[in-house]
Parts: sequence; structure tokens; C-alpha cells
Amino acid sequence: MKPPTPTGATPHPPRHTPEAPHDLVGIGIGPFNLSLAALAQPLPGLHTAFYEQRPRFHWHPGQLIDGARIQVPFLADLTTLVDPTSQWTFLNYLKTRERLFPFYFAEHLHIRRAEYDAYCRWVSDNLPALHFGHQVDAVRWNPEHRLFEIDFAQLDTDGEAEALGRTYSRNIVLGIGTRPHVPESLRPLVDAPGTPVVHAADYLDHRDHLLTAAHITVVGTGQSGAEIFLDLLRHRPTGREGLHWIGRTEAFAPMEYSKLGLEHFTPDYTRYFHALPEPVRDRLLPDQWQLHKAVDADTLAAIHDELYRRTLDGAWPDTVLTPAVRVRTAGRVAGSKIELHLEHTQQATRTSLTTDAVVLATGYRPRPLTPLLAGLDPYLRRDSSERPRIDDQYRLVLDPVITATGCHVYVQNAELHTHGVGAPDLGLAAWRSATILNAITGTDPYPLPARTAFTAFGLAQQRPQIPPVRQIRTLTPLADGI
Repeated sequence: MKPPTPTGATPHPPRHTPEAPHDLVGIGIGPFNLSLAALAQPLPGLHTAFYEQRPRFHWHPGQLIDGARIQVPFLADLTTLVDPTSQWTFLNYLKTRERLFPFYFAEHLHIRRAEYDAYCRWVSDNLPALHFGHQVDAVRWNPEHRLFEIDFAQLDTDGEAEALGRTYSRNIVLGIGTRPHVPESLRPLVDAPGTPVVHAADYLDHRDHLLTAAHITVVGTGQSGAEIFLDLLRHRPTGREGLHWIGRTEAFAPMEYSKLGLEHFTPDYTRYFHALPEPVRDRLLPDQWQLHKAVDADTLAAIHDELYRRTLDGAWPDTVLTPAVRVRTAGRVAGSKIELHLEHTQQATRTSLTTDAVVLATGYRPRPLTPLLAGLDPYLRRDSSERPRIDDQYRLVLDPVITATGCHVYVQNAELHTHGVGAPDLGLAAWRSATILNAITGTDPYPLPARTAFTAFGLAQQRPQIPPVRQIRTLTPLADGI
């Protein structure tokens, strides 16, 4: 039975019924499900719907710092790496904006974050299957109809439910993304009113206020921490910078960006990693932090250049950069100031730091699937650490009572523990989306390459697969005079 419409609310438009279900319902519209929606759009007879509680697409708006660039080439857009002829490529976006020639002469392999965000909004504004302002509340298995049942609320401009709805689907794709991670020791300060402790996700919203502080501390030595430290440094007067930059990593380390190193972000490595035993995967991931949690070399160089420029008069800038430091505890002192209790992980020494503001560039964590999938919990299979098991086609491993019907739940960027460092990488978005669509349709609308890396990551796979040489059709010469 359809849930009642709230009193005074406008009835929600009719949705797919058990007799005419969707083939695919996507929950969340970030870059990954947007890629899936873009690749699904031209497939004939495929009925899809994607729901997102935000009013429109916006990609990390608090971190769209002027000049900051994404860390993958522009070809890693929503569709190009599996379908360069798609109308939803970044190059076609430029064409529609009459910007192809300026981009050509700019020679930017890595585009600005703000431009990537604008490109994604262009795609999202033109795909009909996307439903923003819709919050999915529950997913259940309906054994009578042998379908997934999805309950959602249509939200008004204030984010309040104005209508309830229910739809049905054979397949679900979870792309609910990540949420800002705040260390336990700093959570009370973030929530306290008037305390200038903000996460990097909200940096731009608070930058003007932060810049009024006499002393600012940036916690976190990854890419976001580096970009924020550089941005603050550029906006502080020479000699009165008042900046600390600390983090737990052993060094302000550059991202691994060698060509063979980048082959860890290929489908070949993803397949290799997925086939490893669970304990081996868990041991590998922490050691691979420099593949995806370090800082690109250009940003590190820009920071050093800016610091060096400030030494031209013979003085050193009022900055302290210290890696291998963790925040043990924190509290408010002297009214508006913050005291951080620090520990150096190599020296095993401790000290305290008094500051006027803190920016937490402490990363993101996957949003938990459990609240949304509570209705599927009896069917969900888990590993030894109680994490969902995910097969090589990005499907949650569910009880055969569901999977025998051909219905599945797929995940996007929730499979780091099973598929490796490529899970959050934009460069594998199109390939993963194509893998999902090929599995759902059973017709391979997007043929995928047999081999993607020169590296053979293991011995057990025998000889690396060499793709067959494709036969090139010979053109018939034109007759003379034609």
C-alpha cells in the first residue's frame, strides 16, 4: 500500500508500479551515479530513475578553491573512457559552450575543480531520469512481487517532506557517497557554537571568517590540506602568516604519479585486487596511501615557491609545517582560543598548540549503508569484519532467494575493501558504470577492453592476456576520374 501523502502536500506524480517496475534505480547523484545515468540514457528500453536529496548537483562546493585542479586527466570524465562518442563527454560540453579552441590552446590535461563541477551540472541539468529533491528513506525486498521496493520523500525548498512516494525496481545502484570525517577528539569543538573549527568540506563558506583569526591550524596532510594551506598562505600578509600545518602522515609526500604506478587505477589491477584473499587486501590498503592520499607534486611545489618568496627580505615566514603529528585531545581555553594536545608519532613526544581557528582536512568516510538497507539486512552477506561482501561486478552478495530472480544491488565507491584504491578514483567511473550496465542488460552495450595495463600484477594469471589485433577494413580505391 502506498504511504499516505502528508496533510496539505501536493500529491506526488505516479511512479512505476510492481506491474511496470524500473530496470534500475540509482540512489544518490554524485559523479559516479551521474556517470551511470549518462551511459544509461541512450540505451533503448532501459527504464531508470535516480534520486538525490539535494536540490541540484554540486560537487564539493566548499573545496572549489580558485586554481585547484582535479587529479585525473580530463579524459576521466563521465563517459569518455568507455564511449568517446557519447554526447555527455567533457569535450562535447566544451563544444556546446563554444570553448573547444580556448581549451585546445590552454593545454590543460588536468582541469580545474570548478570546471569539472560545471561540466557535471551541465550533464545533470540535461538528463531526464534524475530526480533532485528526493530523499530515499528505505529499501526492502518484496517477495510477492520479486522486486525491490523503494520508499522516498519529495522535499520542498526548505528540505522538508511535502509528498511521499514508492517505486519498484529490479536493480538498485547505491551511490550515496561519503561524508566529512571529524576525528573523535575534535567533534565537540566542531559542534560548539562560535568555535572556529570547520571541516575542509565547508572551507570556502568560512574562509573570510577564518582569515580574521590571528593564528590558523590546518590538520591533515593530504591534497585538501595542502590546497587549503596554500590558499590561506596566499591570503595572509608577509611576516604575519600565523599558520600551522600538521598531519599524521610520515611526510608531506608527493602523490605516486609515475606511469606504471598509475596502473593501480586500471581495471586489470581492480580484478587482481578483488581476487586476493581478504586478509591480504586489508594488509595492502594502508600501505598504498601514497597512491591516493598524498599531495600532487605541483601543489607541493607551489607551497614551497610561496614560502620561498616570503624569505626574499631575509626573514622567514611565520609558518610551521610538521608531519607525523596526531591530535590526541583538544579543548577551548581563554574564551575563544583552542588548545590542541599533540603527539609526534616518530619521536614519541607530546606538546600543546594554542590556536585561534582550525581547519580539518581530515578526509571523508563512506556513508554507512546499514540505515538505508536495514530492510535487506537478513539477506546481506558479510565478510569476517562485518563489511558487505561485493562481487566482481560490483553487486552486494545477497541471499540466493533474491539473486536467483535476477535482481541485484550494486554499489559505487563503497567497495574499497574489495576492489582497492581505484574505488574512489574518477578515472574508473565510466568503466565501473559500463560494467554495471553490461551486467544489468546482459547485452554488453559497452564492450570493455580485455587488457588495460602493461603490468602483470601476479604470477598465478600465467601469461598476460594480449588482445587480438583488430582487422582494419581495407578501403576500395576510387576509379580514375571519379
